[in-house]
Amino acid sequence: MTRRLPSTTALLALEAAARHQSFARAAQELSVTEGAISRQIAKLESQLNVRLFLRIGNRVELSELGARYAADMRDALDLIERKTRQLLTSARSDATLEIGVIPTLASRWLIPRMARFQQRHPHIQVNLRERTEPFAFTDSALHAAINFEHPAWAAMQVQPLFEEPLLAVCHPDLAARPPAEQPLLHKHDHGNLWNEYARHAGIDLPDAGSGPRFDRFSLLIDAAKAGIGMALVPRFYVEDELQQGRLHAPWPEVSALTERYVLVTRPGEQPPALELFKHWLLEESSSQARCVSKE
Repeated sequence: MTRRLPSTTALLALEAAARHQSFARAAQELSVTEGAISRQIAKLESQLNVRLFLRIGNRVELSELGARYAADMRDALDLIERKTRQLLTSARSDATLEIGVIPTLASRWLIPRMARFQQRHPHIQVNLRERTEPFAFTDSALHAAINFEHPAWAAMQVQPLFEEPLLAVCHPDLAARPPAEQPLLHKHDHGNLWNEYARHAGIDLPDAGSGPRFDRFSLLIDAAKAGIGMALVPRFYVEDELQQGRLHAPWPEVSALTERYVLVTRPGEQPPALELFKHWLLEESSSQARCVSKE
């Protein structure tokens, strides 16, 4: 059956004219004449047999049906644009990758290593997109995500990368303070890990649930360096600060408390560029002292 659909030119004219409530301003936006907009609207009204605009003197005003139809067509045009961009991204997948990554992991681990990937694969461009929490992967335009292990990835393909123990660190001036008097810092999405830490480390923390909370490990680290309190963070995030003496780790390391990092991709065959990135990422991950076994 032949589809009787309006032209995209007419729909773009309608959307712009409806948004501006003006043929003249729509014409200016679309770089055409006001007469061209008027003709496209008239052609659309004739095709639909519906009055979309009311002509009132020298101005135009959307009819009730016109306002409803214009809103629907705006959503349809947005969908077409979004799907077209996704297709173009897929078509360029041999040269461009969109990777979602935790900000602190990106700045302190991934980006310092990216030059090695570029040297090996100069034809592949890797764009990094900030993702602080697990998300609806299928609704994104990302090729992959590097994030924490999480139940949200159950329907995805998940490749373990490495895991790191959480280390208690603080400013050197606070290192000698008794645990019961040490202010504690927390990460928002980690519940109360200090209770678990105290139990495994055999340390008495009578007020383990109190203290300020932060969204990211990078903020926790900055707060610890500023002398605000003790933070539980993955060891590899603070190795430089520990070596330089800007942070101290006076309490025991608890191997039972770790962060496990994974690479998340869609099920099925992957673009060649993504396979190359995944192979390189696993090589880099294996250099971590506490790399998990590959599945």
